[in-house]
Amino acid sequence: MIRLDDLQIFVTAADHGSLSAAARQLDITPAVASAGLKRLESALGTRLLARSTRSLRLTADGERYIEHARTVLEQLDAGQQALAHGRSSIGGTVALSVPSDLGRHALREWLDAFQSRHPQVSLQVRIGDHVTDMFRAPVALAIRYGVPEDSSLVALPLAPDNRRVLCASPAYFARHGRPQRPADLAQHNCLRFALSDSLHDRWTFFDGDRPEQIQVGGNRSSDDGELVHRWALDGLGIAYKSRLDVLADLRAGRLLTALDSYRGEQAPLHLVSAHRSMLSPTVHALRDMLLQHIVDSQF
Repeated sequence: MIRLDDLQIFVTAADHGSLSAAARQLDITPAVASAGLKRLESALGTRLLARSTRSLRLTADGERYIEHARTVLEQLDAGQQALAHGRSSIGGTVALSVPSDLGRHALREWLDAFQSRHPQVSLQVRIGDHVTDMFRAPVALAIRYGVPEDSSLVALPLAPDNRRVLCASPAYFARHGRPQRPADLAQHNCLRFALSDSLHDRWTFFDGDRPEQIQVGGNRSSDDGELVHRWALDGLGIAYKSRLDVLADLRAGRLLTALDSYRGEQAPLHLVSAHRSMLSPTVHALRDMLLQHIVDSQF
């Protein structure tokens, strides 16, 4: 196998006309330089440099090979510079996984605004509610509700105080009335959400610090948060949604809340990365923008 440091010795020696000069340039000993050149020539099965006690010159094979060696080293250097640039400036490609409901509504508009401000950023967005394996999926970042179970992931808070709210359309409440206490949900068609094959059918509400958990049922459930949202808008049942997901509908009167004297379950929103080295200026700028939009929404 050809080693990159051996290529560097070869090119530097050819440029300076001397192995000893190449050793000084690369801050290695002449013996290390000589061994590297011999290793490269052995791997290629040919002599690249004709050496004497006073001079060094390229052989015919050396002349043919050196431009290829230069290209490899130049491309490696260009790659290192690209990485350094990506770590010091806003730009490049961001592969991002987002939840279905928030992603198709508020986040879509916020990400559009981010790209308008930073047109040198290219976004690759994947939408879905399944938990993303950050070490296998082709994404660098994920926006997710809850705290990641994997403690090795880096989770930057976006909306740490976000909670679920019980909500339905005005038409649904007009037909069925509003529940006054959690136990009343037994008389309602509850629209349930499934995450990673686990159905969220035990809803918890807090009266002060006292939790009250209720087993709920209904004729509809889905692993797509946006579909549950649309069922609620269509008056087909009552949903227990992240406040961020339904904030615009609550303000427009398309959805109404119930059990307002109770606190809902926590649904903190995080920007998740597999490693701190991925937190580039672009990622920090994205997080700052998302935080600002959440504040501006008077969340």
